[in-house]
Amino acid sequence: MFTEVNKPVYLKETASQTAGPYVHIGLAPQQAGFDIFENNFGNVLVTPETKGERIRLEGRVFDGSGAIIRDVLLEIWQANAAGRYNHPADRQQGKELDPSFRGWGRACSDFDTGVYSFETIKPGPVVGRHGKVMAPHINMWIVARGINIGLNTRVYFSDEEQANAADPIINGIEWVERRKTLIAQRSEENGQAVYRFDVYIQGPDETVFFDV
Repeated sequence: MFTEVNKPVYLKETASQTAGPYVHIGLAPQQAGFDIFENNFGNVLVTPETKGERIRLEGRVFDGSGAIIRDVLLEIWQANAAGRYNHPADRQQGKELDPSFRGWGRACSDFDTGVYSFETIKPGPVVGRHGKVMAPHINMWIVARGINIGLNTRVYFSDEEQANAADPIINGIEWVERRKTLIAQRSEENGQAVYRFDVYIQGPDETVFFDV
């Protein structure tokens, strides 16, 4: 900046803050202690009538220094067990909708442990562009303080090795060693399938994110 006599004037930088924690108040008020919505969006996508294998998807989100981010909001959307999305744009033939499956969920990480979780079903494979079959996967969107634009990634399953090896999205990732950051690891707890999917925002183990 210059004055009328053309002498430079140096102004101090305006103080700034990272975004948040409005994401909980605005998008998941119940967890933040506010009873606002008649029907709160939740992390349970299934009903007793939902078709498919019941699974729990859980994990934590880490920042660039390896610290757990404890106030993350996550959304997932996925196909049903037949591999069809409950959306008009999905025109796959021969795959039925499941009216008892919502296909979309929202969750916040636990303020103490940083763990998030979703109760859902394992999706079926989806036919994508140019008729190429995509491996079973869950789409995930992540937002938290300091993340002004949500991050998009995908969750694939460790017990779908053959399907993963042929998936066009995974194979489109040039850095082969980073493909593993999209794979959720399967275990079992009390007879239920549990898939662990930790997200790393930055650092050597940074999760692959997509420009959607």
